[in-house]
Parts: sequence; structure tokens; C-alpha cells
Amino acid sequence: MSTLLSVRNLSMRFGGLTAIDDLSLEVPAGSITGIIGPNGAGKTTLFNCLTGFYKPTFGSLVLAHPTRGDLRLEALPSHRVARDAQVVRTFQNIRLFPKMTVLENLIVAQHNVLQRASKFSVAGLLALPGYRKAERDAVERAATWLERLQLTQYADHAAGALPYGIQRRIEIARALCVDPVLLCLDEPAAGLNPRESAELNALLTYLCGELGIAILLIEHDMSVVMNVSDHICVINYGRKIAEGTPAAVQNDPHVIKAYLGEDEEAGVMEESTS
Repeated sequence: MSTLLSVRNLSMRFGGLTAIDDLSLEVPAGSITGIIGPNGAGKTTLFNCLTGFYKPTFGSLVLAHPTRGDLRLEALPSHRVARDAQVVRTFQNIRLFPKMTVLENLIVAQHNVLQRASKFSVAGLLALPGYRKAERDAVERAATWLERLQLTQYADHAAGALPYGIQRRIEIARALCVDPVLLCLDEPAAGLNPRESAELNALLTYLCGELGIAILLIEHDMSVVMNVSDHICVINYGRKIAEGTPAAVQNDPHVIKAYLGEDEEAGVMEESTS
């Protein structure tokens, strides 16, 4: 399986705090890669580096884009990571526009395409044919993802008035409107009940298995990450401590110690360099 994303010797420091420490990993194309670790391990910082919110202190993030060749994500301005590299993300805390309808939320996600078509408002104000076509395409793309994610019945509802689990699904649908090469999901199962978590498993399997979208997944819900991931990387204190299949990671003693610690007789917790 080919490599889609190569993270090499990535470090992120905030003054005297090292959030990511010489981290290297590969994300295969057409697969689901889980990123797990205790709270404060550096998982969200990794996503922030990938998606342009942070500029790494050191290291490289190389995306093997299927049509644009190798792209150095750390060198791109933040707004171009989604637009040009098609690396998009969701957040731990839902960030929908609550008073907009579900359909409007998905159309807004396509603002880069619509802005170019409007020629920075001129074509939009004059309702020129090129802009009208871009608008129709945006609505059609949004409607397609609503149908695929079984959300069509909510299209005209205010997003903020819907149940939490539905909002989580809408957030994923909104990210998909950018046609991602790599979809980064930051704790998509947070706040979901067991039935909703099972539905999320089915959705992620569908997106990757049927549509071929590579997924990078941060998740604390082990019933999700262990069931859907093809490959898992475990980090602690910003360092990789284990990597492999779900079965291998579950039984890795370094992972068990990172999550549970050693018993009182064993003494101190294992150092992050283990």
C-alpha cells in the first residue's frame, strides 16, 4: 500500500514546553490510521501542525497528492492546506454555524470555490453564468453528501437545533464537501452513545472502504478506533511509543503502561522515551 502522508522528525515547541518530540510516522493511502494516547500526549497538536494551524518547530509533513505531486504541508499558508492539499479536519468541539440550516453549513464549506467563481464578489453581484454554475454545483455537492450520510431529511433544519450525534455527522459531511484527500477527524465519537458510536464505525468504514478516502483518526473511544483502524500509532508526551495493527497495539506493554501506569510496587511511570 502506498504512503499518502509522511511525517518526519516532527517537533513542536511552545517556549520551554515540547508538545511533539521528534515524531515520525506514515499514513497509508486508502486506509484508516488511528492516533491514540493519553490526554496531553500531543495528538491534537499533531493535527494542528498537519492542517496549518501551527507551524512546526522542526521536521516535515509531506503529502503525496494524487494529482499535484508531493506537497510540503508545513510550508503552505494555512488557508492553502485545505484548498490546495485537500487535507481537512473536524474538531473535538463541534463548530457548525448553529443558526444556519444544515444545507447552508455544507455550502459555506465550499467558500474557496465560490469565492474564486465570484471573482471576489463582482461575478456574484452580477449573477454571471460562471458564478451561477458554481452555486448550482455547490448545492449539488452538498445534497450528494447529505444523501450519502443519510442526512437529507435535516437539510432545512437549523444545525444547532439537532441532536448531538446528528451534528457530529453533519460536521463530517461538511468536511467531505471539500473533496478531501486526507480526512482528519479529532475525536468524532466524543459525546456519542453506544448506538451512535456503532453508526460512526459504519460511516468511517464506508468512507474509506467504498469511497477510498484516507482517514486519520484521533479517538479515545476504543470501541471505535480498534474496530475501524487498519493501523494505529500511539504517542505519549509527544513521542511515538508503539505502532502496528490494533491487535499488536492492544497488547504492547509500553501502551498499557502509558494508559494505566505501573502498579505501586513497580515504582515510577515509564519515561516517555521508552
